[in-house]
Amino acid sequence: MAQLIKLYDYISRYEWNMYRYPTQYIRLKQDKWEKIYERWQEQGVEDRKPQEKNERGPKLKWFSKTKKKDMQENHQIEIPKTEQRLKQAFLDRLYRFQLKWASSTISDMSLIDEKIYEDETLKYFLQRFPDNYFLLYYPVFAIKNAPIDGEIIFISPLGIEIIHLLETATPYFYVAGDERFWIKEKNRKQKHVLSPLIPLKRTEQIIKSILKQADVDFPVQKVVLSETNHIICQAEPYQTRIIGKSDYPKWFEEKRVLSAPLKGQQLKATEVILKHCQSLSFKRPEWEEETDSFSFTDEV
Repeated sequence: MAQLIKLYDYISRYEWNMYRYPTQYIRLKQDKWEKIYERWQEQGVEDRKPQEKNERGPKLKWFSKTKKKDMQENHQIEIPKTEQRLKQAFLDRLYRFQLKWASSTISDMSLIDEKIYEDETLKYFLQRFPDNYFLLYYPVFAIKNAPIDGEIIFISPLGIEIIHLLETATPYFYVAGDERFWIKEKNRKQKHVLSPLIPLKRTEQIIKSILKQADVDFPVQKVVLSETNHIICQAEPYQTRIIGKSDYPKWFEEKRVLSAPLKGQQLKATEVILKHCQSLSFKRPEWEEETDSFSFTDEV
């Protein structure tokens, strides 16, 4: 599951220590999954079946009563009947945990929009790619005291991809035109639309300027990405990939199979980028206790 490093202009735990939290997240996720999977196996297939046709399945206490102060540790949920459902349930709760890390630190927190909990695009990027990817989801850059909205930034051990999603409710054919306009076509009706290269180039200029100033050498590539729309492009612009519906499976598989460990240059590049992101937050209430623990419950 990719790591949510930055979400909009919310304060992020990774801003506080970029070298600590990526490895801590990986260890924590692996440890919790192993414990949950072991307990799930201990139930046995027969124990997980409902006793009567209309009876709901049994419930399982995922963690023991070791922390009385944390009532969530004793929360019970229905046991998933298959390993695949167990994995998805784990990822869904891990998603909520990631949102917590991407909107708070030990001492500060940001007001999070409730709609984010159901953001399918964000879930997709986090749940379908490995831990060695860092995701900055539409970060806001603070450049010369002015906020500038950025595109999706996906950082792997091999480099940075700046992604513009070109998704629509109904499928279209897109024809890549000049740097200013593209053509969107459906049922032989054409419409000129602003080129997605415009916001991509704006974010690229910011990223490259930040890296150059910090003397960090790390590859940067722009990507126009669509899983649902065909994109016709005669020639890809410099350092840009145009990924339409027919090319999407190959791009997706490339990302999924990347098994390289976290790299020092990847961490350094991410750290300097985060330093130039805007964060709006407020101090935690004095009575609210912060914990880094992960609980397999409906709440985080």
